[in-house]
Amino acid sequence: MTAPTTTPAPAPAPTPAPTPAPTPAQLAAIPAERIPALLQAMPKAELHLHIEGSLEPERIFALAQRNGVSLPYPSVEALRAACAFTDLQSFLDIYYAGASVLLTEQDFHDMAWDYLIKAQADHVVHVEVFFDPQTHTARGVPFEVVIRGLKSACDRAERELGVSAALIMCFLRHLSEDDASRTLDEALPFREMFIGVGLDSSERGHPPEKFAR
Repeated sequence: MTAPTTTPAPAPAPTPAPTPAPTPAQLAAIPAERIPALLQAMPKAELHLHIEGSLEPERIFALAQRNGVSLPYPSVEALRAACAFTDLQSFLDIYYAGASVLLTEQDFHDMAWDYLIKAQADHVVHVEVFFDPQTHTARGVPFEVVIRGLKSACDRAERELGVSAALIMCFLRHLSEDDASRTLDEALPFREMFIGVGLDSSERGHPPEKFAR
């Protein structure tokens, strides 16, 4: 009996050598007018993004109309004009007004998806997104609604955009340690959906030591 012949498997293609990083002299030689385009084209990681702060005025008004929420601004243009921030508190005032329109899983999904689309356009390949559950649970929005809406957008971005996205839950500094502890208890059943915790919101008079326990 003749032994069957086998065709050897093709050798794997060699892994290309990584492109060496440019030297300081090479970087200095890049014409200044080319730098913005080069930065835009580079693959990037976004490691500090507060998702509620990414809401654009147009999306805020669309969600307000969808959910029947009144806003303290008469128009998209008035809200955009108010976005001339002078300090953290002036930013937070608009931040919380915008967040008031978020009520359903679809709202949170749409907010995150808007940002992720823009991130991909800027060649961002990985993002770590901060979110503030207390901003929403204080208005009666269940924690589960918040995190499931955000996570569905993150999962969709990986499938459709090639952008990996992870969630970081933040406690609001201006609230109490007990409130943060209750929020953590609400979050633990969804532990696999976020990668860490942090602090944000108003810093003045609310140092990290407030949450030492």
